[in-house]
Amino acid sequence: MKTAKIRLYVKHPLGQGQTVPLDRAQAHYLFGVMRLGEGDAVSLFNGQDGEWRSEVVQKSKRGGVLFCVDQTAPQRDPPNMWLLFAPVKKARTDFIVEKATEMGAARIIPVQTDFTNSERIRQVRLQAHAIEAAEQCGGTFVPEVESLQRLESVLREWPVDRQLMFCDEALAGGSSSLPTNLAGEPWAILIGPEGGFSEGERGRLAAMQCTHPIALGPRILRADTAAVAAITVWQIQLGDWA
Repeated sequence: MKTAKIRLYVKHPLGQGQTVPLDRAQAHYLFGVMRLGEGDAVSLFNGQDGEWRSEVVQKSKRGGVLFCVDQTAPQRDPPNMWLLFAPVKKARTDFIVEKATEMGAARIIPVQTDFTNSERIRQVRLQAHAIEAAEQCGGTFVPEVESLQRLESVLREWPVDRQLMFCDEALAGGSSSLPTNLAGEPWAILIGPEGGFSEGERGRLAAMQCTHPIALGPRILRADTAAVAAITVWQIQLGDWA
């Protein structure tokens, strides 16, 4: 029995005896780049059915077919936690999406704040980074990366049952504790832009009963560092690291 050294995300049902067709890009990666042949093993996941060991049963330059042999890991979904962040420079935005996927965000929402420098994102590119991160870290879930939205619009339609961890750089040096009695509830984390939040945004957030302002230590962090720090704080206190 061959051991799979490659993990691949597919948009296809997985199960015992299931065949999985490959598109041209997947075939190029497996057969052209990784040089797999018929009988070689590939680990597959689709975000719903766990991880499955499969074998190559057909290969060509334009496609191919994999055959599911057995399940190697159950489906592992993250906690019901969203990450909202203001996009920054391209490489650092890529970093935020990759680390949020690895650390267990269920949904990633780029938001445009009053002081956000970036006015557009490449959603398809960011979703591809989320998929790649899940493939590399052994995850079985890929969070959806949404299109860029105005923060005020997101807050206007905020779900009444979802708590919001508001990471406010103005509170540096203050408390970073969260209400542990709300563990298991739907949550979201909000990270601001390099220029911080405006007074209007702070007022709007303060008026929401679900908002929990916290500090991320005694120093003001860069946006990409703040995202990792915030998810770590939340996961340790309320998430599946607790």
